[in-house]
Amino acid sequence: MGLALLIVAAVLFLFIAVVLAKTIRIVPQARAAIVERFGKYKNTLSPGLNIVVPFIDKVRYVIDMREQVVSFPPQPVITEDNLVVSIDTVIYFQVTDPVAATYEIANYIQAVEQLTMTTLRNIVGGMDLEETLTSRDEINTRLRGVLDEATGKWGIRVNRVELKGIDPPPSIKDSMEKQMRADRDKRALILTAEGERQSAILTAEGQKQSAILTAEGDRESQILRAQADRESQILRAQGEGQAIQTVFQAIHDGQPDQSLLAYQYLQMMPKIAEGDANKVWIVPSEIGKALEGLGSTMNDLKGIPQEVEGPLKRVDMGPSEPKVPETGGTSGSSNAAVQAAIEEAAKAANPGRARAESTERPQGDAE
Repeated sequence: MGLALLIVAAVLFLFIAVVLAKTIRIVPQARAAIVERFGKYKNTLSPGLNIVVPFIDKVRYVIDMREQVVSFPPQPVITEDNLVVSIDTVIYFQVTDPVAATYEIANYIQAVEQLTMTTLRNIVGGMDLEETLTSRDEINTRLRGVLDEATGKWGIRVNRVELKGIDPPPSIKDSMEKQMRADRDKRALILTAEGERQSAILTAEGQKQSAILTAEGDRESQILRAQADRESQILRAQGEGQAIQTVFQAIHDGQPDQSLLAYQYLQMMPKIAEGDANKVWIVPSEIGKALEGLGSTMNDLKGIPQEVEGPLKRVDMGPSEPKVPETGGTSGSSNAAVQAAIEEAAKAANPGRARAESTERPQGDAE
């Protein structure tokens, strides 16, 4: 009897546990549970603790309400220029109506995949290869518009469509690489040419500036050289003027006469004989008379007196010039020096006559 009661209690406890399990349903966050009563849709359970009628209500599906990402395998697509390319797509979608996603379509993921492939073939079929490779944004926009419109009645919203990869055939890849390499070589040549042009322009401008600076330097150098020559000529002329003035002053200080001119003539005679064309030089015996005639000829020269009477008036040369002392016996000493020079020249020219005169002179002195 006690064992029977124990078995009944265990069965009753198990029945209560099963009833509670069928009655209480916990739905996770961002999920939606579809409840059916006798195979017909009854309601949708929200996240949290929910109570259903056991053995009558049944949770058929639990729908994920979060945004889902589905990547489809590469699919061959033919472009307008009859080239086959493989395109990978990625779809971002979200279930907005769990009832429609449950009862309007059997498998909404497979339906989205097939719809994506057919729409993609339709869009890419109207483009050539180059346009397909460069128009990803346009393809994504058109594909999203078609998918969003078709999946709206399924309770699905397509948020974003991305082309993960577009792979052309290997031969097209090789051609594209060659074209890209040619374009890069062309750009490199263009950049090199532009660099050489800029270099040539800068070099020409530098040479121009250098030539301008050189010309300006030559002009300034010539101007400075001309100024230096002018100042040098001026200083040289001033020096020559001062030298002439000094010589003229010295002549006035020396008080020259006819005897001094005759003495200067005798000093110039050896220099006259030094010429290359003078092969023979004859000194006449009447050199004394010739010198006397020279002296008599010099008497007629204007401005040169026969004899000087006292010192002449000195030309004022300024306080820096030395003063020459005035002497009264200059005329006599100059005449005596000239006479002595004449006698020595006559003796050298005619030794016999000089000896005769020397023998006759004592007699005259004695008389």
